[in-house]
Amino acid sequence: MRQEELRQLLEDMSLEEKIGQMVQLSADFYKGDAKSVITGPAASLGVTGEDIRLAGSILGAYGAEELMEIQKNYMAEHPHHIPMLFMLDVIHGLKTVFPIPLAQGAAFEPELAQKCASAMTKEAAVSGLHVTFAPMADLVRDARWGRVMESTGEDPYLNGKYAAAMVRGIQGDDMSKPYKMSACIKHFAGYGAVEAGREYNNIEVNEHTFREFYLPAYEEGIRAGAGMVMTAFNPVNGIPATGNRRLMRDVLRGEMGFDGVLITDYGAILEMIAHGYAEDEKDAAHKAVEAGADIDMMTNAYAANLKQLVEEKKIDEALIDEAAFRILELKNKLGLFENPYKDADAKAQGQVRLCSEHRALAREAAQKTCVLLKNDGILPLDMSKKIAFIGPYTNNHEIHSTWAFTGDVKECVTIEAAAREVFDISRTTFHQGAPVVGSDVRLSGFASDTASGKVSAREQEAMLDEAVLAASKADLVVMPLGEHYLQSGEAASRAMIDLPEVQMALFRAVAEVNPNIVVVLFNGRPLDLREISEKSRAVLEVWLPGTEGGHAVVDVLTGAVNPSGKLTMSFPYCVGQEPMHYNEYATGRPYDRNERLCTRYTDVPNEPLYPFGYGLSYTNFDISPIRMSGSEVTEDAPLTAQVTVKNTGDCSGTEVVQLYIRDMTASVIRPVKELKGFQKIWLAPGEEKEVFFEIDEPMLRFVRSDGTWGSESGKFTLWIGSSSMTENGAQFELKL
Repeated sequence: MRQEELRQLLEDMSLEEKIGQMVQLSADFYKGDAKSVITGPAASLGVTGEDIRLAGSILGAYGAEELMEIQKNYMAEHPHHIPMLFMLDVIHGLKTVFPIPLAQGAAFEPELAQKCASAMTKEAAVSGLHVTFAPMADLVRDARWGRVMESTGEDPYLNGKYAAAMVRGIQGDDMSKPYKMSACIKHFAGYGAVEAGREYNNIEVNEHTFREFYLPAYEEGIRAGAGMVMTAFNPVNGIPATGNRRLMRDVLRGEMGFDGVLITDYGAILEMIAHGYAEDEKDAAHKAVEAGADIDMMTNAYAANLKQLVEEKKIDEALIDEAAFRILELKNKLGLFENPYKDADAKAQGQVRLCSEHRALAREAAQKTCVLLKNDGILPLDMSKKIAFIGPYTNNHEIHSTWAFTGDVKECVTIEAAAREVFDISRTTFHQGAPVVGSDVRLSGFASDTASGKVSAREQEAMLDEAVLAASKADLVVMPLGEHYLQSGEAASRAMIDLPEVQMALFRAVAEVNPNIVVVLFNGRPLDLREISEKSRAVLEVWLPGTEGGHAVVDVLTGAVNPSGKLTMSFPYCVGQEPMHYNEYATGRPYDRNERLCTRYTDVPNEPLYPFGYGLSYTNFDISPIRMSGSEVTEDAPLTAQVTVKNTGDCSGTEVVQLYIRDMTASVIRPVKELKGFQKIWLAPGEEKEVFFEIDEPMLRFVRSDGTWGSESGKFTLWIGSSSMTENGAQFELKL
């Protein structure tokens, strides 16, 4: 539909119709008979039958036949037969579940994330969906926050690369094309900075830090063309984001140039009352629409109050017009006016979802996201040995995440299933050893609170005894351990980020009888691994790897695949160090082990146990000293930094070569290191390769003391190495 036709449509719509476009309800409102809906979900939310008839979008349902039926019935009832938008949280897979975003970041391969996003979008599109609430571009620095699993880590540069890649994977260059949808950048803005890592909490970030670290990744996703942005739950500078006019109109739309649809998070408009920012529902609706929120997700604030606010002349109808038009534009960009059902295809669902191509991609992604944290030579496994697999994730299908609720856990390949395909079973045993969590722990998900354990004390003791006996008879033990998947994700903040005690008891008992332990970790956040690291010979971080997780893990354990992942969140020495991030600001009294009066802990190290960018391989890489093409950078003349990387080991492998820079003196204090580039290279044994990084003036810009974005003349240090802890450095100067 042409723009002038859209404008004509808007002009022909009643005020009630335009407000209806701004209302999002759940699919429950469109199932069953009208009477049950009105007395059920409608009554609980306070919406009317007319609100249901005019609502412009729904969330919480998928499936071609069901959504096509809803669309057909809705359009028949709508005065202008405008199609509805169908939205769902498809975060890292619909049916084929890929590794969690935090894991995908560990691959240091945004192109791979783009492929995964494209595949999950295809599955979602044939299932009738138009919008997914991804990617999450929130910067995360506190492992206590459960939603770190949905981010790609603690670095704004890397997060921006991934946000843009996922938008491209979801939308392509034209979201009206087959198997494409609209992406939704979230949560704008600063949600990853919640105080104490506690969900739905306040954030306290100064303007400089907010702009320098938290905003850039959102902007990268917006520049990639994201069709939608979601507001955050948290306040920014004391004003809830959903009602924050300066944040949404001045920063998001003005500075960043976002011209798409702004949707609230679930129930966020009415939450402004609890914040103490809005007096009542009417006041909340008033403040949200003035701030620029186009769609009210799952409250009756807009439906019940916007018309009255217009009639009382408390808001201009132009606010309604601009919001409704943006929503119509998104529907038009998706091609819904020409084809309201878009890619929905019941037959294609069976062919696309969990197809062999997507499973192969999921396996590749899981392989590349494994991070080898420790290895004293025990990996890859010597398959001629007697090996005991002991741990609750040995044969556990629940290796997706709380956000992969559309996936079927039965489709997830377990470690045991994968191992039985390649190991000599006469020399290999499999034992659960312990439940994932103790019976006293309760876990909560989106459906309901769930009792986590049904294992009696006697059964648990028997499991432990069997495991210890097996460990004593084995040459080596592989222990698949980890968090329960419901221990990370939304509303899963944890004050203590260690493994469940029931698993630690199993680990200690096994270590007593067999020191040859390889720990395989399943988790959605960095954990306190001090004891695990100390008592194990190898530690392999596999995150929540998804559908093909078992195959990928066994591929890495056996050496069929050489691990190449790198951490995108620092693993702390202990939880008392949180929040933790490598790119911290310099202080006036930097750490000095010989100085008491400096920035330090008296009881633990300052450094993380495993830093950002860290990850081992089954081979070794030597990175030469840096060679520079010159000593100066100007506005017109960059310089090149060059290193030689050599595989000095006995097997082929992939290294992530990382570039870090520090501005030594500036008008505001600068981070001690900042990631500014990376390259993945594959080398055969003995092979070497030249790696080049170009350093130009734009990559040296920052938020200066006057609040402007730009660079300043001065001296810089750069490092090129295999993690953020590299000391392989050189100096140059920027002259403007």
